[in-house]
This record gives sequence, C-alpha cells and structure tokens, in this order.
Amino acid sequence: MQPAGQNELDVVIASLGHLGDGVAETDSGQYFVPFTLAGESVRIHPLTDGRAELLEILKPAASRVAAPCRHFGVCGGCNLQHIEATAYAEWKCRQVVAALTARGIECDVEPLVPAAPRSRRRAGLAATRTKKGVTIGYYMRASHTIMAAQECPLVVPEIENALEKLAFLVEPGLSRKGRASLAVTATQEGLDVAVSGGKEAPDGPLRAELAKRAASIDLARLTWESDILAERRAPTVMFSGLRVAPPPGAFLQATAEGEAVLVRLVLDGVGDAKRVVDLFAGCGTFTAALAKRSSVLAVEGEAKPLAALDRALRQQGPGLGLKPVECVTRDLFRRPVHASELLKTDAVIFDPPRAGAAAQCEMLAKSGVPTVVGVSCNPATFARDARTLIDGGYALTRVTPVDQFLWSPHIELVGIFRKE
Repeated sequence: MQPAGQNELDVVIASLGHLGDGVAETDSGQYFVPFTLAGESVRIHPLTDGRAELLEILKPAASRVAAPCRHFGVCGGCNLQHIEATAYAEWKCRQVVAALTARGIECDVEPLVPAAPRSRRRAGLAATRTKKGVTIGYYMRASHTIMAAQECPLVVPEIENALEKLAFLVEPGLSRKGRASLAVTATQEGLDVAVSGGKEAPDGPLRAELAKRAASIDLARLTWESDILAERRAPTVMFSGLRVAPPPGAFLQATAEGEAVLVRLVLDGVGDAKRVVDLFAGCGTFTAALAKRSSVLAVEGEAKPLAALDRALRQQGPGLGLKPVECVTRDLFRRPVHASELLKTDAVIFDPPRAGAAAQCEMLAKSGVPTVVGVSCNPATFARDARTLIDGGYALTRVTPVDQFLWSPHIELVGIFRKE
C-alpha cells in the first residue's frame, strides 16, 4: 500500500471476493473495491465499513476486457462484465468449492456450464413517472434511483426491444410519488408482465386504458397488483414437451438453455429409477422429463403453480406417453416429506429457493433412498444441506455449476448424492 493524494490510496487487488468485488489487503485492513480484478494496481478512495471507491486503474490485469454494455458501472444489475470469460468461469467454480470446503466437503467440481448473453427470459424492471414521462430500467448501483435502460445484453431480444413499449404501457397506472416493479417474462405466446407498486385497484376507465395499451403492444398477459387485467393469449412455457401455463409471477429458471442443462443433469443423476419424488416441483421444471421414464410424486408448497402443472398433465400427459404423476400441495419447510414416506422411492429431486431445504434434508438423511439430486441457486445453503446428507450416509459424487446469472456472483448447481 502506498499513500497517494489526500484520502486516496494506491493498492494491489489480492483476489476477488464472493460478491465479485476486488479485495485489497492493507495495513488498515481489507478494502472491497468494485470493478477491479486480482493482480491489478489501483487507486482508491476508502469509504466506511471496508468499502472503497475505485478512482483509477494504474495497472490492469491481463484478464480485464471491455464491458459489453454502455450502462455497466452505473446500473446495479451486473458486477463482472469487465473480466475475461475463462477467468470468470474459474472464479465462479471457486465460489462453489469454497462453499463446500467451508462445510468440510471434498468433491470434484466440474467446469462451469456457461451462459450466453441475451438469454435471460425473465427481467425485473423498475419504473417511475416524472414530469418528463416514464423512466423504466434498473436501479443504479447502491442507489434507489432508477436508471433508464437503453439496452440490456442480459435479456432475450423480445424483452430488450420492448422497453419503450413497457414504459408506454404502465404510464397511466403510475403516480409521481411511487415506483412500480415489473416482472417481465418471455413466453411462447409473447411477453407476460406482472406489475406491482402502481396505482392500486384500477377503476373502470384506468382498467380499460391499461388493457387497451396491453393490447396495442400485443402482450400475452398483463397482471396488475395480482389482478389479471388483460390476457390475449394464455402465456405458456415448455417443460420437456409439456406445455404449461404458469400463474402470474410463478418461478421459472432464468434461461431456457440453462434449464435444459439442469434437466439433463438431473436425468443423468436419476438414471433408471422407477419411482421418483420431485420436491419443490414448482410448475414442473423436471416433472415431465422424469415422467417420460418414471412414475413421479410432485410436491410443491404453492398451490397455483402446482395446479398449472396438474392441469397440463391431465390434458397432455396421455398424448405424450407420460407415466403416472401425482401432484401434492405441501409446505416442505413446515411439513417435510418424512423418511417413512420414501420407503419405495428410488430417487428424490429437491430444487428449493435460496434458503435451501434444511428440514427436508434432515428427513432425507434418515431415509434409505438410493439417489438424491439437489438443484440449488445458492452454494452456501446447498453446502449446508449437503453436509446433512453426508452425515446421514450419503456420498456427494458429482457437482456441476451452471451459469444462468451472467456477469453476477450468483450461480446454479446440481449435486448428485448416492447412499453408501
């Protein structure tokens, strides 16, 4: 560390932290510096709580590249557009290894399955209304200010090209004091848009105007504060040949390509299992693929997504030649499936939210199910749950990271467990 100007330091970045910020080790302690890379010499302005502002890159790393988006550094959506692809993939894999190591788990982690730009089919946008019109985009980094997005190389073109249309859509439903959130999903039938934070309970004229605008930009569906205002076409997604119409706001994997990889890895892990339990089944990400060769018990805590899956199975399952699927609504956090309920089960899949599946894995650890496949978007909670399974007699035989959250610290993974 060397002194520079007043309130400035020249430092060397030792590593990348788990959130993607560079870490500088100094006599005064650690500083986390955004938009820097390991090995770089940089000039920083120390802030509070170990954070620092990057002032200048004195010596760039060989892995530094030009960011592909004009908004990078201002937009709060991406952390890591400035790192070369190979170094980026290695860093993401190290995050998985570090999470496992912290729980005393040794397992070979396979190379990262990469994500492509313009592949995300879901986007969370923010919108506000001013005297000049509607600003729609993302929140600026470390700010509550909404930045107008002119492009977004993360999302599919159907979403990127609709930004101006979406601003037009929500304009009459916004107050100048509030901010709205838009959950936008690209589906087989067009965009599915769910808005929250706008004017509540739109009256007759406003309701009619919003529906009219939804029709003019050819939305598949517009939902406003959980109320479906317009549905020109029921938006659907394909799960291994099964066409499902998810309810507004239902969870979907971020990219279709990443989902296909997850399905393949799950099927590889399950193998020739005849009876499979699909826990946290959602709308059926894995259910239809599993049902092509196994009978499936699909369990999900949210009633509406499971009802959408059940409806699709009843209508299309016989024509697709699927094996029997039973759908059960059950809160797996409060009432996990007990080991005694799994006596005739050959394999279990669990794909929980970021909080993981602590209670359910305690039950699985007590079971004799030969194969358990875990899908997770949080390496830390996956490692915690993996530790529970290992302590219960399972071996973690394979871990594959799958990138669906390009240029961010988030990572999906699939782990295969075998009962020893």
